[in-house]
Amino acid sequence: MTAQRRLVLASASPARLGLLRQAGLAPEVIVSGFDENKITAPTPAELALALAEAKASLVAARPEASGALVIGCDSVLELDGRALGKPADAEEAIARWKSMRGRVGVLQTGHCVHDTVTKRYASATASTLVRFGEPTDEEIAAYVASGEPLNVAGAFTLDGRSAPFIDGIDGDPGNVIGLSLPLLRRLLSQLGVSVTDLWT
Repeated sequence: MTAQRRLVLASASPARLGLLRQAGLAPEVIVSGFDENKITAPTPAELALALAEAKASLVAARPEASGALVIGCDSVLELDGRALGKPADAEEAIARWKSMRGRVGVLQTGHCVHDTVTKRYASATASTLVRFGEPTDEEIAAYVASGEPLNVAGAFTLDGRSAPFIDGIDGDPGNVIGLSLPLLRRLLSQLGVSVTDLWT
């Protein structure tokens, strides 16, 4: 029986940590502190991937991550070909919601798994279509006043206060929450690791 591999999540996201724990994993958290404004990319999907790779590689290079499998993720909402991250302030969040309502966006989440033992990594982006409902101006104002949309990509969550304003999705719900577990399984497999070996 080989010793169980350490798993490190290179993200401060409580939603990502929650998804991993619900799936039987017990990652440690080491936040990358990466400045997201340092990276640009031709498309929102490529941007999400580049950010995920940067965060994972930064944490993988740290001594405290030695021997671990490091997971980096980053999400952006693609609307009209533009990548929308966390809104800068309440005003931007309100404007964002007014522009999103009644429309369809694509939540792009980049995933990168770094194996600090073999120095190999695997990465990919998962995409999920999100159909936004039509909340009233009053509902949008109340939602933004809750503070929730200021901390999340696209200014919405699938598992929080904005859930009543999402009419539906096409694709992996976990991806919208912050991490696609099926994609994570495939990336681990590319590195020769079975997700079941990481169960606690």
